[in-house]
Amino acid sequence: MSDFDLPNDSTDLTGRVALVTGASSGLGERFARVLAAKGAAVGLAARRLDRLETLAREIETAGGKAIPVQMDATDAGALVAAVDATEKAFGTVDILVNNAGVPDAQRAHKMSVELVDQVLGVNLRGPWILACEVARRLIAAEKPGRIVNISSTAHYRYDGGGAALYAVTKTAIARMTETLSVEWAYANINVNAIAPGMFVTEMTDGMFARIGDPSDRVARKRIPVPAQLDSSLLYLVGPASECVTGAIIKVDDGQSARMALK
Repeated sequence: MSDFDLPNDSTDLTGRVALVTGASSGLGERFARVLAAKGAAVGLAARRLDRLETLAREIETAGGKAIPVQMDATDAGALVAAVDATEKAFGTVDILVNNAGVPDAQRAHKMSVELVDQVLGVNLRGPWILACEVARRLIAAEKPGRIVNISSTAHYRYDGGGAALYAVTKTAIARMTETLSVEWAYANINVNAIAPGMFVTEMTDGMFARIGDPSDRVARKRIPVPAQLDSSLLYLVGPASECVTGAIIKVDDGQSARMALK
């Protein structure tokens, strides 16, 4: 008992090396800023290099460490290269945030094969390849690590709004989290997931443009912002969650309750 602080709630990431995908906007951008603010050196991975460069400068101006890494999440070679670049700059990656994702926003029977391949590639194949690549290097280096996959409350519920494949991939991410946590438990690599509900991001901006402001359709009459996921992320990557692996944490501000009667 004396080996632990009271309370055992540290989120200090000094000396840690993180790779965040989808870091050019939305949740990924926020995740990268938060990890850097807590002391991690961060590889910023996404397609839009100009945004990554701007973000890296802002993080460095604030006293953090970050490098931009242009990456196409459907390109296996680019995924491995992103790990290479982050490792070359900062050392072995011991935090991976698998955040990159795309919506489909189409009825299943109307989706082209190209769109099916893109959604599966970005939302499932990419995270799988990256998780395995990071784990492989951690095992070789005999280091512990933390992998956080971003699922969605679409894993738990789909109302037929035209994003069936997206929901399927997010359920697959949840199951991937559970299975890989077992696979790598012996190596002290914790694999967990966050399943956010609807948050204000660049991805949801397009949805809001189509359907209007959804605030009046959820129990708390508001749509949360990315900063309200900070504590969940820091818990899963920080020292305090050493014994937590295979967990899926739903963060939806009560949206699953819909408009339940008082």
